[in-house]
Amino acid sequence: METKAILQEKFSDKDVMLDLRDLKKIYPTPKGDYVVLEDLNLQVKKEEFITIIGHSGCGKTTMLSMIAGLNEISGGKISVLGSSIKGPGPDRGVIFQSPSLMPWMTAMENVMLGVKKVFPHGTKKERVDICKYYLSKVGLDQSFDKRASELSQGMQQRVGIARAFAIKPKVLLLDEPFGMLDSLTRGELQDVLIEIWNKEKITAVMITHDVDEAIFLSDRVVMMTSGPRAKIGDILPVEFKRPRSRKAVVTHDDYYRYRKHLIEFLQH
Repeated sequence: METKAILQEKFSDKDVMLDLRDLKKIYPTPKGDYVVLEDLNLQVKKEEFITIIGHSGCGKTTMLSMIAGLNEISGGKISVLGSSIKGPGPDRGVIFQSPSLMPWMTAMENVMLGVKKVFPHGTKKERVDICKYYLSKVGLDQSFDKRASELSQGMQQRVGIARAFAIKPKVLLLDEPFGMLDSLTRGELQDVLIEIWNKEKITAVMITHDVDEAIFLSDRVVMMTSGPRAKIGDILPVEFKRPRSRKAVVTHDDYYRYRKHLIEFLQH
């Protein structure tokens, strides 16, 4: 099999969850405008999991924070289900590299913060049940009442994953969520994430520096050119069936072809 790479497929509007059109990001500097992103176009289908890789400084996190509504758009537009975004909103959940929990609050209270906002008319029991369900899904059923400050970094990130899924977003944004974890915890949390994702099928966009993580998790790997004026350089469809096991992926004939393709792109 030849490794297939497609720069940008055109999808039917009804299939598209997230649409980035002619996206541009400029930071003014004393020496003139610094253009981080330019003419960036990307469509992400409903229920699709994509990962974004590229060299440090290519604007991956800038792009993700623009999708999240945390960073102003200098040009172009971003829409979710055809509606242009205007700042942050519950239709987009974010999992950061550092979980950003309220350290004095329990795991349950941290997840409840978002659930209360998104389900204001739910009964107290309904909201508690949602929190418990997702905390159990990430393996924290014994830690509902532990304060965030008492949890390890890996456990805190589990709370972050539970919190993001619990608000039932249309798009899940992940900014290198496992980047600060040791390799064993990282592998465990990749499995936790993909197990919940397989059930919920929320459209997901994840930044990673890890080629193996990208192949294991995604339907497509999006490669960004080096900045400034970064854009989409290449897109690699990953055609392993789901649900996937790590062993089945790494022993598959196509795995090393995919890996070679991504590494060669990053080496240019």
